[in-house]
Amino acid sequence: MPTAFCPNCDEEITLEAPRLGQVVICPSCGTELEVVSVKPLELDFLFEEEEEWEEEWGEEEEEEEW
Repeated sequence: MPTAFCPNCDEEITLEAPRLGQVVICPSCGTELEVVSVKPLELDFLFEEEEEWEEEWGEEEEEEEW
């Protein structure tokens, strides 16, 4: 079975049948990860585009009241 390492805590994670874009939660630290490559298996932090945009731009717009 393919294995990869959590980029947050270095825990070894084994996936039976990984799929590109699959979301995985690290059993050690609880970080949400995404399968970004199947061969070789690579995991990266889950990027939720809409939430990131709201955090970055939503706060700035509120501060700039005219």
